[in-house]
Amino acid sequence: MVAPDVAEIVREPGVSLGVEEEFLLVDAVSGRCVPHSERVLAEAGQHRWRESGGGFHVELPASQVEAATGVCGDLAGLREQLRYGRARLAETARAGGARLVAAGAPVMGGSPPPVARGERFAAIAAAYGDVLEDYQACGCHVHVGVPDRETAVAVVNHLRPWLAVLLALSANSPFDHGRLTDYADRRMVQIVRFPGAGVPPFAASAAEYDERVTALVEARVLVDEAMTFWLARPSPRWPTVEVRVADVSATADEAVLHAALVRGLVRTALDDLAAGRKAPNWDDQVCAAALWSAARRGMDGPGLDPFTLRAVPAWRLLDDLVARVRPALADLGDLDAVVALVDGVRRAGTGADRQRRAARQGGARAVLDMLIGETELGGLAAAPADKPG
Repeated sequence: MVAPDVAEIVREPGVSLGVEEEFLLVDAVSGRCVPHSERVLAEAGQHRWRESGGGFHVELPASQVEAATGVCGDLAGLREQLRYGRARLAETARAGGARLVAAGAPVMGGSPPPVARGERFAAIAAAYGDVLEDYQACGCHVHVGVPDRETAVAVVNHLRPWLAVLLALSANSPFDHGRLTDYADRRMVQIVRFPGAGVPPFAASAAEYDERVTALVEARVLVDEAMTFWLARPSPRWPTVEVRVADVSATADEAVLHAALVRGLVRTALDDLAAGRKAPNWDDQVCAAALWSAARRGMDGPGLDPFTLRAVPAWRLLDDLVARVRPALADLGDLDAVVALVDGVRRAGTGADRQRRAARQGGARAVLDMLIGETELGGLAAAPADKPG
């Protein structure tokens, strides 16, 4: 959500939402990432929903591009904008011999891409040195409107124990530059190399949150106040909570599901706050361990329940999340869509599951071809009969 007047559009707390999706650009023949972002973005032109904040943007590596929706009020509108953004970028990528790929990390190996042009990107490269040499990580960022910054910080406190569940469901990066790893979400392994990455710390107020960020900037750990690495935060620009925990989804439908769950969690947190229920200060290390477990196993193994401190099947944790936000989903009109989409992922597998299945059948090239198709078509394929329920 990047138009200058977006702050005037985000008027409905717990209803207004927007999504930013980051994509890889790969060579159509070799499958390796290519630094074509400037050309692809120039040809893509202006976003159809630019007046409500939609846009196409450059990312830090010159091999990545971003599509941001405008501010949406319902899932049908969000789905339409997600599919439009993907289709437009895929079209301009193909015109130059490249393909658009929705994966959290590159499937194929290759030389690290250059950093995109711009003073801020140059400052980031100088600050973090060779950590950025092979950094290519694509996420899905969801913004949900909130009344004010103080409320945003309080909502983030409520989100902390659920971030690992969102990560496990969205895992879509088992590869690391040509190598199939033991992780469902290799992108998270890349992200935690940066200072302060992971589950955000509990903050009793917006002032306390801002003091932390200011200290990190003054210590030259962060380039500026807009560059925290926490996976959920008050947006530094808009009256929203921004959740950045998920890999970019292979399909637009999975992005819709993720956005609906995030909005449900934010709406539920707003209801709790209105009733005077503040979030407990869950242990930072327990939340971090739950996040690691989700990155390692995705939905295929046990996850760590921050509430009970016990290993619990990942699908049960997701069921708990859906149960928590069920009243909010029903109120928003999202419940039927979420139930259907969760069932679709349960049958077809997560993006990471599908990548592994394609790799067994045809290697990395088969994975890449599958991802190119899913990125452009937007819907989950028919589920195989052997997926766990």
